[in-house]
Amino acid sequence: MSLSLSDIGKAVLETEYAVRGPIVARAQELERSGKRIVYCNIGNPQALGQKPLSWVRRILALSEFPALAQLAPGAFPADAVEEAHRLIEGSKHGLGAYSESKGVRFIREAVAQFIRERDGIDADPDSIYLTDGASKGVQAALRMLISGPQDGIMVPIPQYPLYSATITLYEGKQVNYYLDEHNGWKLSRQMLEESIAEAKRFGVRVKGLVVINPGNPTGSVLDADNIAMIVDFAREHGLTILADEVYQENVYRQGERFVSFAKVMHDKGETDVSLFSFHSTSKGFLGECGHRGGYFEIRNIPADVSAQLLKLQSVSLCASLPGQVTVYCMVRPPKPGSPSHDEYARERDGILGELKKRARLVADGLNSIPGVACNEVAGAMYAFPRIELPAGKTDSEWCMALLEAEGICVVPGSGFGQIPGTAHFRTTILPPTDQLADVVDKIARFHASYR
Repeated sequence: MSLSLSDIGKAVLETEYAVRGPIVARAQELERSGKRIVYCNIGNPQALGQKPLSWVRRILALSEFPALAQLAPGAFPADAVEEAHRLIEGSKHGLGAYSESKGVRFIREAVAQFIRERDGIDADPDSIYLTDGASKGVQAALRMLISGPQDGIMVPIPQYPLYSATITLYEGKQVNYYLDEHNGWKLSRQMLEESIAEAKRFGVRVKGLVVINPGNPTGSVLDADNIAMIVDFAREHGLTILADEVYQENVYRQGERFVSFAKVMHDKGETDVSLFSFHSTSKGFLGECGHRGGYFEIRNIPADVSAQLLKLQSVSLCASLPGQVTVYCMVRPPKPGSPSHDEYARERDGILGELKKRARLVADGLNSIPGVACNEVAGAMYAFPRIELPAGKTDSEWCMALLEAEGICVVPGSGFGQIPGTAHFRTTILPPTDQLADVVDKIARFHASYR
């Protein structure tokens, strides 16, 4: 007898991932039938027209095929050739061989230097793990924390479905804490305390706290004081912090800046709170989603625990070597005065400048639509507007109807979590600026008729 659903584990059957759910499946069907679809469902910059950085692709090409420098003399800037040579030497065996399970040490040393320069604090290469995108790091941390069905992980609502899906898959308990939509999606100590008290009332042993900063899907940015409050809360309740910081380059609002959890914990002299912090080559201004590059850094984790983490990582042998090289490109850009620097800076600033314009365009455009309310997009790559719906209708039905009518693929707020009785959708700000303006116009036209 062939394999059937009855043979599949309950945890797998109950796992859901909204950003690639049934609405996306229907979008692909419509596209195959000839309908033009604008995919605003996922942060996939190059699929929506963002060009890869020349520096990254040159280093990748030369690292994979070093003879290119001789076959095409003068085609590659000298600093790119030198950097690729260093990478190949640092990897010892090139990109076709396994690396250490933590990743190539030469690259981990570069990540440590990046953290030192970003935060002005020390960083240890042995506390850095290179991963296939940030997602694999998140999954490793959650696998370590969830040891039984009563182990809980606090997750912001709205959240990125990676967390809900992985917690379900590992048979833990998701403990929701709500972000304050009317206060720029900030989180408060009161909300955190109410959430953990409710979980404990039902016998849940809360072990971890997820914070996404800048926020996905909310577009919010936390300041140092807010982060310090979260660290204090984690210490008092014995929680490990999982800091999702993959959008740290994506901060648009005047006066806002990214502050890392590692920096705040260092400045507070905090040594009792364990921290996993995650970064990725998929976001920022690189947008190299397909290369699956990422890393996580651990702090305040005992040696015997980190040994178990290394064992877990070694099961997969190592992260993809091209992904590891892409991480190196992210943390070691061309230096000022080098042959590639001006081009790199121009491409970087162009991408971030356009994203800033689109963040404003989306928020202003959505707020001009009767029955739609959207907070300012201060960071990340998304907007999460609230929508008023006719009685009995759901945001999933609204999103499917929008797809069928206008060819715009967005994700219902229910896939991220929301306060009961409210309805939202998440859209990216990634389509080209002229196309994004058209997306907003079509949403306005559709919502007027739907209401």
